[in-house]
Amino acid sequence: MAETVLTKVEAPAGKGLRTGALNMMSSVVIGMSSTAPAYSIAATLGLIVLAGTGFKAASLVLLAFIPVLFVAFAFRELNSVEPDCGTNFTWATRAFGSRVGWLTGWVVTVAQLLVMTSQSAISGKYTLLLFGADELANNRVVTTAVGVLWLILLCYLCFRGIEISARVQWVLLAVELVVLAVFSVVALVRVFSGTAGDQATTPSWSWLWPSGIGFSSFVSAVLLAVFIYWGWESSVSVNEESADPKRGPGKAAVLSTVLLVVNYLLVTIAALSFAGVGTDGIGLGNEKNADDVLAGLGDAVFGSNGFGAVMGFLLVISVLTSAAAASQATVMPAARTMLSMASHGALPRSFAKVHPRFQTPSVSTWVFGLVSFVLYVGLSLWSDNILSDSVDAVGLTIAIEYTATALACVWVFRKTLFASVRNFFLRGVFPFVGGIFFAVILVAALIEYAKPDAGETTVFGIGGPAVIGVVAIFLGVPLMLVIHRACRDFFAGRRLPRGFVHGDEAAITPRGS
Repeated sequence: MAETVLTKVEAPAGKGLRTGALNMMSSVVIGMSSTAPAYSIAATLGLIVLAGTGFKAASLVLLAFIPVLFVAFAFRELNSVEPDCGTNFTWATRAFGSRVGWLTGWVVTVAQLLVMTSQSAISGKYTLLLFGADELANNRVVTTAVGVLWLILLCYLCFRGIEISARVQWVLLAVELVVLAVFSVVALVRVFSGTAGDQATTPSWSWLWPSGIGFSSFVSAVLLAVFIYWGWESSVSVNEESADPKRGPGKAAVLSTVLLVVNYLLVTIAALSFAGVGTDGIGLGNEKNADDVLAGLGDAVFGSNGFGAVMGFLLVISVLTSAAAASQATVMPAARTMLSMASHGALPRSFAKVHPRFQTPSVSTWVFGLVSFVLYVGLSLWSDNILSDSVDAVGLTIAIEYTATALACVWVFRKTLFASVRNFFLRGVFPFVGGIFFAVILVAALIEYAKPDAGETTVFGIGGPAVIGVVAIFLGVPLMLVIHRACRDFFAGRRLPRGFVHGDEAAITPRGS
C-alpha cells in the first residue's frame, strides 16, 4: 500500500503553546462540548418537528450526521499532514491561496462570534432560572449582565491554561450527558411500561427513514438538523497542544461526531416516543414547546415531587452547563485561529503573543472576548429579534467553513487519490460528497433565510438571517484589503510554502510501504 507523506512542506514551527497537554479523550470532550448537546437538541428538535417531519424527525437527525462525518474525515486527513491550530484557515490557504484562506478564517471567526451571543444569552437566562429568579430571567438587562459575567469567566479560564480548560470541560459535559441519558431512559421505560400517557407512541424503525416528507419540509428540517452537530471541529483546533498532534485530534473529531449522533438519536427517539408530535400539551408539534422541549417535558417525564423535582432542577443545570461548556470551547478555537493567522503573517504580529507562563494565546483570547462582549451587549440591548436572527445566520458561515475544508482536502490530495483505496474514499469521495452537500445547503439556506418570514426581522423584504449572514461574511472583503497593507508577505505567498499552495508535484508524494 502507498502511504502519503509530506515532503516539501514541513509542519509549522511551534507557536509557544503547551505541547502534549491533551490526550485524545480530552480532545473528544472539547469537540463534543463545543456543540452544546443538551441545548442544541432541546432548542432544535421541536423546530424540526414543526417543519413538517413528525416522527420522521429522528431520520433527519441521523441523515444530517452522514455529511458531517464525511467532513470530519477531511479534517482528520488534513490534520495528519499539517497539525496547525489554524485548521480551516491554514488548509484553505494551502489549497486555494492566501485570499481564500484568509476569508475562510474570517468566516469561521464570524460564526464563533455570532454563536457566542446566543450562548452568553442562554448562560445568563438559565443561571437565573437555576436560582428561581424566573421574572429576572425575562429581564433583558439582567440576563445580559449575567451573560457578560459568564463570558468574562470563561475567557479567563481559556487564558489561564489548556489543562484547566480541559478539566472544566470534562465536568460540564459529564453533567449534561448524564442528565440526558437519565431523561431518555426514564422516558422510554415509561413508554414501554404504559405509564407515559395517551400521547405516547412506541418507537418504530420507520422513524429512521426519511420517507413521505415534502420537499420544502425536508429542506427546512435538514438545515436545522445539520447544524446541531457544529462545533466538533474544536477538537482539531487544539492539535498543537495534543499528545499526538497528527493523529489524536483527527481521531477525536471523527469520534466526537459518532458519539454526538448516538446521543442525539437517543434523546430524539425518547422525546418523540414520550411526547408524540401533537400540537397540544407536551406534544413536540406544540409551538409553545419549540424553544426548549426538555423544559416542557421535564415535569411530565419525572413528575414534580421528590426525584422529579431533583431531575427537573438538573435539566436546567444541563442546559446551563451545555451553554457554558460550548462558550468555553468556542473561545479556545477562535483564539487559536487568530494566533495561527498572526503566526503565518495574515494578522498583525501582536495576535500571535502567547503567555509565557500559561502558554495560551493571550492577545487573541482577550480580543475575541472583547469583541464578543461588544457584539453580545449591542445585539441584546438593541433587540431580542436581531439577536435571534444573528444566531440563525450562523448556518451560512458554517456551510462555507465545511465546504471550503472538505474541498481543500480533495484538492490537496488530488495527485495521490488513486494511490490506495483508503485515499480514494477518505481523501477523495467522502470529503467531496460532504463539501458538495454543504455547498447545496448554503444555497438552500440563503433561499430559505431570505424569505420575509424566515426570521424575526426583515430588511427591504428580505429575511433578517440572510441579511445579517451575508453582510457579516462580506465585511471580510474590505477588512482583508486593510489587513493586506500590513501583511503583504502573506498575501504575496511568501509566508507559506508556495508548493503546497499551488499543488506542486513535490508537495505531496506517495511513498511505498
